[in-house]
Amino acid sequence: MSKHVVVALGPVDADTVGPVLGEGVTFVTDPTPDEFAVAEGAIVRADRRVDEDFLRRAPRLRVIARTGVGVDLVDVAAASARGIPVVITPNSGGRAVAEGVFAMALHLTKRLRSLTDLVRDGRWAERTAVPVGDLDGATLGIVGYGRIGRRVGELAVAFGMRTLAYDPFSPPPSEFACEGLGELAASSDVLTLHTPLAEGTRHLVNERLLAGVKPGAILINCGRGGLLDPDATLAALESGRLSGVGLDVFDPEPARHHPLFDHPGVVLTPHVMGMTHRAMTLTFVDAARGVADVLADRQPAAVANPDWNHRKATA
Repeated sequence: MSKHVVVALGPVDADTVGPVLGEGVTFVTDPTPDEFAVAEGAIVRADRRVDEDFLRRAPRLRVIARTGVGVDLVDVAAASARGIPVVITPNSGGRAVAEGVFAMALHLTKRLRSLTDLVRDGRWAERTAVPVGDLDGATLGIVGYGRIGRRVGELAVAFGMRTLAYDPFSPPPSEFACEGLGELAASSDVLTLHTPLAEGTRHLVNERLLAGVKPGAILINCGRGGLLDPDATLAALESGRLSGVGLDVFDPEPARHHPLFDHPGVVLTPHVMGMTHRAMTLTFVDAARGVADVLADRQPAAVANPDWNHRKATA
């Protein structure tokens, strides 16, 4: 008979997480209210909400594992009050997200959409009218120099780019650091956002900042949708201040249509840059490992609430 019950909130691959959780755990992919009532762990997808109501329905819960790093829909304070760690998986999808940044940067710099239309429409003679750019020799500005931001910087080296960075929470190394976001924006040919969404970073990219970006810059957001003001971003595109925008994240999600989406200089993806097959396997494994650690009274590798009361959670 199993000792522990762990439930899924959202689609989670049982074949991947089962062996990590171990034989003493029953993993339930489509839990009933009765199974929530006895669950000691939960593996939670990004679009699922964990609030006080859910915590009341799971009185035996000892650990929440979020597949990813964002906890926008998780009431971390309520979990902490119950002594429940909110495990995150920062090392699983970051490399895939960084690749996504460069996929968008290349798409926009090389004008793939416009050039595809030329060939498809038989307008070969117009090909020189489309300004194709280079990443080689360009300056990449990274807003937020955490795990993903650092990986983006590593990939930039292979493209021959100069890298600058600004982080409002943790200053980057001096060889990359800009003193302010305005300085970074004014110097960058490609500006990419990787800072957390917090009270001080909502609409970090706004009309004022965009008025000072390097003319013709490309803006990419694979961080959090609320980091940029879509109205101001569209205005910067229409004025030519920005030459392209790549968005993988939106506010809210699922995305609601905005006129920005219709601009030909925009490429859109539905928050999937970190959801490659390999990345999802890794994040499921890391989430399951975090649950197994807590159930075995071990410290999990990464949590969103470092102040959680370990003794209370395992009492």
